[in-house]
Amino acid sequence: MTLAVPESGERAGAAKRAGGSSFYLAMRILGREQREAMFEIYSFCREVDDIADSDAPRPSRLARLAQWRQTIDALYGGRAPAALAGLARAIERFALNKADFLAVIDGMEMDAAEDIRAPALARLDLYCDRVASAVGRLSVRVFGMDAHDGLKLAHHLGRALQLTNILRDLDEDAGVGRLYLPLEALRPAGLETTDPQTVLASPALGPACAFVADLAHGHFVAADAIMARSPRRVVRAPRIMAEAYRRLLDDMVARGWSAPRRRVRVSRSHLIWTALRHAFA
Repeated sequence: MTLAVPESGERAGAAKRAGGSSFYLAMRILGREQREAMFEIYSFCREVDDIADSDAPRPSRLARLAQWRQTIDALYGGRAPAALAGLARAIERFALNKADFLAVIDGMEMDAAEDIRAPALARLDLYCDRVASAVGRLSVRVFGMDAHDGLKLAHHLGRALQLTNILRDLDEDAGVGRLYLPLEALRPAGLETTDPQTVLASPALGPACAFVADLAHGHFVAADAIMARSPRRVVRAPRIMAEAYRRLLDDMVARGWSAPRRRVRVSRSHLIWTALRHAFA
């Protein structure tokens, strides 16, 4: 059996990419064990995402993701490769569920198998659950949240963040043949095509994006309600993520969707201020 064992350089690369992001700043306010566990989860997600987004032939990408399935089996079977000893410790310490790691791989396989173009809303929701809310389900265990509210927060905040990412990355995704805006957003706007570049050049893009922005906003509202009734110490990190991404979504809506679209970013100073406000909650 061949296991997917990341090189040390791959893990270091994941850390470098995390630096300065809202995720990194949210991790930094956690205790050492929590912070290390979150970095291990992040590194796993980056590694499988890099496989799905690589320019390798699709069968090769799917084979490498299948190797990661075997690696997850090994981790839960007490046969952790030395390079993943940290992830094995996080799994044991925080009772992380195997099904959530496998769900992330399921989501990456959706991208690796074909270029997603204008999926039905139900399929998009499944994709968001796998690539984002499953990560949330792992994370809320590390944060120490109540199981019931933790699952609900993972559901809503994961979807809010992923839908915001989809809107942020419209042009980047179209450049590789992907379009995550759902059919239910395109058809009412009069967009019959699913060709990414054609959709992004259309004057009707605005209403389609507004549909997705409204979905994201609804999930942010639901996530905020859950965090408001949770102990502040266990939702410090997700609050930072939520506030940063909510700002990103609001800024994109204010910018509009007409081409050329400047890429919207949340400033580092704003991220640091957000992190500081929650660091000592």
